[in-house]
Amino acid sequence: MCKNDCDDTSCSSDCNACCDCSEYCEKYVLKVGDKITDLELEAWDPQKSDYISLSLAELNKKNKCIVLVFFPAAFTPVCPTELADIANYYKSLKELGAEVISVSEDTKFVQKAWQQSEPLLSKVEFPMASDPTNVAAKLFGIYDSQTGLALRGTFIINNKGMLASSEISYYNVARSAKELLRKVEANLYVAEHPEEVCPANWQKARE
Repeated sequence: MCKNDCDDTSCSSDCNACCDCSEYCEKYVLKVGDKITDLELEAWDPQKSDYISLSLAELNKKNKCIVLVFFPAAFTPVCPTELADIANYYKSLKELGAEVISVSEDTKFVQKAWQQSEPLLSKVEFPMASDPTNVAAKLFGIYDSQTGLALRGTFIINNKGMLASSEISYYNVARSAKELLRKVEANLYVAEHPEEVCPANWQKARE
Protein backbone atom coordinates (compact mmCIF):
# COMPACT_ATOMS: atom_id res chain seq x y z
CA MET A 1 0.00 0.00 0.00
CA CYS A 2 1.17 3.49 -0.78
CA LYS A 3 2.21 5.63 2.18
CA ASN A 4 -0.51 8.07 1.11
CA ASP A 5 -3.11 5.27 1.51
CA CYS A 6 -4.29 5.32 -2.08
CA ASP A 7 -5.60 2.13 -3.69
CA ASP A 8 -3.81 2.38 -7.02
CA THR A 9 -2.14 -0.99 -7.61
CA SER A 10 0.53 0.68 -9.74
CA CYS A 11 2.19 1.55 -6.44
CA SER A 12 3.55 -1.99 -6.39
CA SER A 13 5.91 -1.10 -9.21
CA ASP A 14 6.28 2.66 -8.95
CA CYS A 15 5.61 4.45 -5.69
CA ASN A 16 5.29 7.79 -7.47
CA ALA A 17 2.85 6.58 -10.12
CA CYS A 18 -0.30 7.55 -8.27
CA CYS A 19 0.66 10.35 -5.91
CA ASP A 20 3.43 12.68 -4.86
CA CYS A 21 4.80 10.64 -1.96
CA SER A 22 8.60 10.72 -2.04
CA GLU A 23 9.29 7.47 -0.18
CA TYR A 24 9.04 3.86 -1.21
CA CYS A 25 5.83 2.06 -0.29
CA GLU A 26 6.19 -0.16 2.76
CA LYS A 27 5.48 -3.31 0.74
CA TYR A 28 7.55 -2.25 -2.25
CA VAL A 29 10.41 -4.66 -2.99
CA LEU A 30 13.09 -3.83 -5.51
CA LYS A 31 13.60 -6.24 -8.37
CA VAL A 32 16.59 -6.76 -10.62
CA GLY A 33 16.28 -4.22 -13.42
CA ASP A 34 14.66 -1.56 -11.22
CA LYS A 35 16.18 1.90 -10.92
CA ILE A 36 17.17 3.05 -7.45
CA THR A 37 15.90 6.51 -6.56
CA ASP A 38 17.55 6.96 -3.17
CA LEU A 39 18.23 5.35 0.16
CA GLU A 40 19.91 7.12 3.05
CA LEU A 41 21.79 5.28 5.78
CA GLU A 42 23.84 6.21 8.82
CA ALA A 43 27.17 4.39 9.01
CA TRP A 44 30.46 3.93 10.78
CA ASP A 45 33.38 4.71 8.45
CA PRO A 46 36.57 2.96 9.63
CA GLN A 47 38.69 4.91 7.13
CA LYS A 48 37.56 8.28 8.49
CA SER A 49 37.15 6.91 12.02
CA ASP A 50 33.86 8.76 12.18
CA TYR A 51 30.12 8.40 11.70
CA ILE A 52 28.80 9.40 8.28
CA SER A 53 25.55 9.68 6.32
CA LEU A 54 25.31 7.83 3.03
CA SER A 55 23.03 8.55 0.10
CA LEU A 56 22.83 6.04 -2.74
CA ALA A 57 21.60 8.77 -5.07
CA GLU A 58 24.63 10.93 -4.32
CA LEU A 59 27.00 8.01 -4.88
CA ASN A 60 25.33 7.30 -8.23
CA LYS A 61 25.72 10.95 -9.25
CA LYS A 62 29.45 10.36 -8.88
CA ASN A 63 29.14 7.48 -11.38
CA LYS A 64 29.75 4.96 -8.61
CA CYS A 65 28.71 1.33 -8.70
CA ILE A 66 27.27 0.48 -5.28
CA VAL A 67 27.67 -2.92 -3.65
CA LEU A 68 25.37 -3.46 -0.66
CA VAL A 69 26.36 -6.41 1.50
CA PHE A 70 23.69 -7.27 4.07
CA PHE A 71 24.60 -9.52 6.99
CA PRO A 72 22.41 -10.66 9.91
CA ALA A 73 24.17 -9.16 12.93
CA ALA A 74 27.41 -8.01 14.50
CA PHE A 75 29.27 -10.16 17.03
CA THR A 76 28.32 -13.41 15.29
CA PRO A 77 30.68 -16.17 14.03
CA VAL A 78 30.23 -16.08 10.24
CA CYS A 79 29.70 -12.39 9.50
CA PRO A 80 33.23 -11.15 10.32
CA THR A 81 34.73 -13.78 8.02
CA GLU A 82 32.67 -12.39 5.12
CA LEU A 83 33.59 -8.77 5.78
CA ALA A 84 37.25 -9.70 6.21
CA ASP A 85 37.12 -11.49 2.86
CA ILE A 86 35.64 -8.42 1.18
CA ALA A 87 38.31 -6.24 2.82
CA ASN A 88 40.94 -8.27 0.96
CA TYR A 89 39.31 -7.30 -2.36
CA TYR A 90 38.21 -3.78 -1.44
CA LYS A 91 41.09 -2.06 -3.24
CA SER A 92 40.30 -3.97 -6.44
CA LEU A 93 36.60 -3.12 -6.15
CA LYS A 94 37.43 0.56 -5.63
CA GLU A 95 39.64 0.51 -8.71
CA LEU A 96 36.61 -0.62 -10.72
CA GLY A 97 34.69 2.42 -9.46
CA ALA A 98 32.63 0.49 -6.91
CA GLU A 99 31.79 1.46 -3.35
CA VAL A 100 31.09 -1.33 -0.88
CA ILE A 101 28.67 -0.74 1.99
CA SER A 102 27.98 -3.46 4.53
CA VAL A 103 24.56 -3.28 6.20
CA SER A 104 22.95 -4.82 9.26
CA GLU A 105 20.26 -3.94 11.78
CA ASP A 106 22.90 -2.97 14.35
CA THR A 107 23.23 0.69 15.28
CA LYS A 108 26.21 2.66 13.99
CA PHE A 109 27.60 2.61 17.55
CA VAL A 110 27.54 -1.20 17.57
CA GLN A 111 29.17 -1.24 14.12
CA LYS A 112 32.01 0.89 15.50
CA ALA A 113 32.45 -1.22 18.64
CA TRP A 114 32.46 -4.44 16.62
CA GLN A 115 34.89 -3.21 13.97
CA GLN A 116 37.32 -1.93 16.59
CA SER A 117 37.17 -5.02 18.81
CA GLU A 118 37.03 -7.88 16.27
CA PRO A 119 40.53 -8.78 14.97
CA LEU A 120 39.11 -10.10 11.69
CA LEU A 121 37.73 -6.63 10.92
CA SER A 122 40.96 -4.72 11.50
CA LYS A 123 41.51 -4.25 7.75
CA VAL A 124 37.93 -3.22 6.94
CA GLU A 125 37.89 0.24 5.33
CA PHE A 126 34.42 0.33 3.75
CA PRO A 127 31.44 1.98 5.48
CA MET A 128 29.42 -0.21 7.83
CA ALA A 129 25.83 1.00 7.65
CA SER A 130 23.03 0.76 10.17
CA ASP A 131 19.50 -0.36 9.32
CA PRO A 132 17.88 -0.52 12.79
CA THR A 133 14.28 -0.40 11.54
CA ASN A 134 15.02 -2.79 8.64
CA VAL A 135 13.83 -0.30 6.03
CA ALA A 136 16.64 -1.27 3.67
CA ALA A 137 16.29 -5.00 4.35
CA LYS A 138 12.57 -4.83 3.53
CA LEU A 139 13.20 -2.73 0.43
CA PHE A 140 15.56 -5.39 -0.93
CA GLY A 141 13.28 -8.26 0.12
CA ILE A 142 15.59 -9.96 2.60
CA TYR A 143 13.94 -9.15 5.93
CA ASP A 144 13.13 -12.32 7.88
CA SER A 145 10.10 -11.54 10.05
CA GLN A 146 10.59 -14.74 12.08
CA THR A 147 14.02 -13.67 13.36
CA GLY A 148 13.82 -9.91 12.87
CA LEU A 149 17.10 -10.09 10.96
CA ALA A 150 18.23 -9.65 7.38
CA LEU A 151 19.29 -12.68 5.37
CA ARG A 152 22.68 -12.61 3.68
CA GLY A 153 22.07 -10.46 0.62
CA THR A 154 24.46 -8.92 -1.89
CA PHE A 155 23.13 -6.31 -4.31
CA ILE A 156 25.04 -4.65 -7.13
CA ILE A 157 23.67 -1.31 -8.29
CA ASN A 158 25.50 -0.36 -11.47
CA ASN A 159 26.79 3.10 -12.29
CA LYS A 160 23.57 3.81 -14.20
CA GLY A 161 21.56 3.45 -10.98
CA MET A 162 20.00 0.09 -11.89
CA LEU A 163 19.83 -2.92 -9.58
CA ALA A 164 21.86 -5.25 -11.78
CA SER A 165 22.48 -8.25 -9.53
CA SER A 166 20.90 -9.86 -6.49
CA GLU A 167 22.23 -12.76 -4.41
CA ILE A 168 20.40 -13.98 -1.32
CA SER A 169 21.36 -16.86 0.92
CA TYR A 170 20.42 -18.22 4.33
CA TYR A 171 22.26 -17.47 7.54
CA ASN A 172 24.61 -20.44 7.68
CA VAL A 173 26.56 -20.15 4.39
CA ALA A 174 29.02 -17.32 3.74
CA ARG A 175 29.69 -15.65 0.39
CA SER A 176 32.81 -15.30 -1.78
CA ALA A 177 34.38 -11.88 -2.29
CA LYS A 178 36.39 -13.20 -5.23
CA GLU A 179 33.17 -14.04 -7.07
CA LEU A 180 31.72 -10.68 -6.03
CA LEU A 181 34.64 -8.93 -7.71
CA ARG A 182 34.01 -10.89 -10.92
CA LYS A 183 30.30 -10.05 -10.85
CA VAL A 184 30.92 -6.35 -10.29
CA GLU A 185 33.35 -6.19 -13.18
CA ALA A 186 30.98 -8.12 -15.47
CA ASN A 187 27.99 -5.96 -14.59
CA LEU A 188 29.94 -2.76 -15.15
CA TYR A 189 31.17 -4.11 -18.48
CA VAL A 190 27.69 -4.87 -19.83
CA ALA A 191 26.42 -1.52 -18.49
CA GLU A 192 28.91 0.15 -20.82
CA HIS A 193 28.50 -2.44 -23.61
CA PRO A 194 24.77 -3.32 -23.59
CA GLU A 195 25.05 -5.14 -26.91
CA GLU A 196 27.42 -7.71 -25.37
CA VAL A 197 26.97 -10.54 -22.85
CA CYS A 198 29.17 -12.23 -20.25
CA PRO A 199 29.11 -16.05 -20.34
CA ALA A 200 29.87 -18.32 -17.39
CA ASN A 201 33.14 -17.56 -15.60
CA TRP A 202 33.64 -14.45 -17.75
CA GLN A 203 36.79 -12.49 -17.03
CA LYS A 204 37.68 -9.19 -18.65
CA ALA A 205 40.60 -9.48 -21.06
CA ARG A 206 43.75 -7.94 -19.58
CA GLU A 207 46.09 -5.91 -21.71
